Amino acid sequence: MAETTFNATIIQNDFMNPDLFIMKIKPDGWDIPDFKPGQYCAIGLPASLPRTADAGPDPASVQPDGWIKRAYSIASAPDEKKALEFYVALVKEGALTPRLATLRPGSKIWVSNKFTGMFTADELPEECNIVLYATGTGLAPYISMLHTDLMRPKRRVALLHGVRRPADLGYREELEALQRFSRSRFLYIPVISRPTLAGSMWSGRTGYVQDVWQTRDLETMWETKLTPQNTHVFMCGNPAMIESVTKILVAEGFTEHSRRAPGQIHVEKYW
Repeated sequence: MAETTFNATIIQNDFMNPDLFIMKIKPDGWDIPDFKPGQYCAIGLPASLPRTADAGPDPASVQPDGWIKRAYSIASAPDEKKALEFYVALVKEGALTPRLATLRPGSKIWVSNKFTGMFTADELPEECNIVLYATGTGLAPYISMLHTDLMRPKRRVALLHGVRRPADLGYREELEALQRFSRSRFLYIPVISRPTLAGSMWSGRTGYVQDVWQTRDLETMWETKLTPQNTHVFMCGNPAMIESVTKILVAEGFTEHSRRAPGQIHVEKYW
């Protein structure tokens, strides 16, 4: 097995708030391989590097002289060959993210050149409706998809993003702009579960993102019934959200997708 070494450089690490950041990584002397929007790769750092000052103790599994590696969905588009983009949430009790959060442009990092994952939309029908559910940084694979060719002339796409507070709405301005210019083919529906947290001000939709389907608001806005025959649903993020939405969809005749049995429910659990 090849020894792990630094092979890339941080060129951007922008914080949306103290717990969320968008990180761009440029490979050092190697080409970003082709990949499909929705796929992921591993990134890593030595355990010897410092953590954020407010981080909790390292998990017991961390070896002081080893490397810490985790898989992250790629937010950048496949045709962006200069750098890879990742959307990261700081987990203060975690092993890797308290170290990632200390990095600045010019810092070195390791990135795997093997990209994988089945959470892709490249084989969907040209005219289907697509509903994208995300919680938190589960938004990342959809950003890659939307930067590529998910939006087709005869498709309608809805992105439902659930977070605790408005400050956690990553890529919000970009998604709002896409909705304005899409002429209803793209719907961006952010849902805030704790609208009064830390003095947040929010006049939009509140509650839990998994409840949006049962309101039938998408059907009203698109003036069509969403069925297994015309709709595919993607879910990425909190397993509780995925379990809840899957239960609702299965009761309406939707089936989970797999290589052996293609279906309309596509799932990527983040933990």
